[in-house]
This record gives sequence, structure tokens and C-alpha cells, in this order.
Amino acid sequence: MGRLNQTQQEAPREPVSDELIDRCKRGDELAWGRLVELTYREVYTLCLRILRDPDDAAEVTQDAYVKAWRGLKSFRGDSQFSTWLYRIASNAAISRYRSRKRRQDHEVASEDLDLSTRPGEASTEGAAGTRVEVDLLERALATLPEHYRTAVLLRDVYGYPIEDIARQMKASVPATKVRIHRGRKKLKELVWPEDGADGGEQG
Repeated sequence: MGRLNQTQQEAPREPVSDELIDRCKRGDELAWGRLVELTYREVYTLCLRILRDPDDAAEVTQDAYVKAWRGLKSFRGDSQFSTWLYRIASNAAISRYRSRKRRQDHEVASEDLDLSTRPGEASTEGAAGTRVEVDLLERALATLPEHYRTAVLLRDVYGYPIEDIARQMKASVPATKVRIHRGRKKLKELVWPEDGADGGEQG
């Protein structure tokens, strides 16, 4: 199986072809190494956003690729390969976060996350017109409780359906919608407090 290293975070971004996936399914390790190069940066970024610790994110990214390699034959193309891979990675990251949270009383904040590497279009981030606002949003996102932060990340950054997020977070669909709504509201209050300064909350 292809080895991972930090230089793969700088791999050029280009589509993962069906031919490359088919070669990987047939056990072609060279093809798998290429697939890792093409997707590593985005998978690592997803894990880093959830875990907010570079070492944990790197380890979970490695674990996610091991799981993806072992389960590759189960990928039938019903969804995009990236969606399938992100689901594996986010599951692994959420599991690690919960395990880590049980072992420690506080979370480790990470710095200098780069939202420009996101694989999906982020509706929440789209409201930020400048890099400064994006930086503020990232720092505000890091302060949210884990269940709000993860729900908003998976929905607004990675575009997951509500039902998928609910399954991954082991919550009901209504509860997941509430988490997303409250997470977005808290982000807005933190990043753009002046929007709610006059007249208070509406509705």
C-alpha cells in the first residue's frame, strides 16, 4: 500500500479518474499511491478541522487511508469517490475526538488552518468576503462545542446531507438540524456581532 508523507500535502489537485479507482480495486499499489497523492491534502484538512491537532490529524488520516484501502472493493460508484473517502475520514476523526475527549479535560487549539484548501463549497464561509474574515471565522469555529463545530463543518464546508451527518454523529435528524442552526448562529455572533447589535434577534 502506498506510503504517506507530509510532502503529499502539496500534491497537485486534479480529478481522481474512474480508471485510477479501478486500478486500485485490482490491487495496483502504484495507482493507490497516486490516488493518495491526489486526495491527501483534502483528507488531512478535514481531519485537522475536526481534531484541531496536527499530530492527531496526521495519524487519523493514515488510519482513514488504511480503512479505505481495505474497503475499496465496497465502493460501487453510487456517490463520488471523494464523498466516500471523506465519510471514512470524518468517521475516523470523530471517533478519535471522542476518545481523546474522554482522556483529557481540555482541547488543544490549532493555528493557521487554511480554508482555501476545502474540497467543497462552504455556504457559511461564503459570507466572508476577505481573508481576514475567513481567519476570524476559522478561529470562531474552533471555539464552538464539538457537536456544533462538527455539524457545521460537515454540512457547510463538506456539503454532507443532514441524514448522513445525523448517522455519523449518532443523533436524530431534528437534533442534527438544531445543532447546525445553533452552530451557525453562534458563529455569526462571534464573527459579525454588529449584525445583531440593533434590535436583537428576530423571529
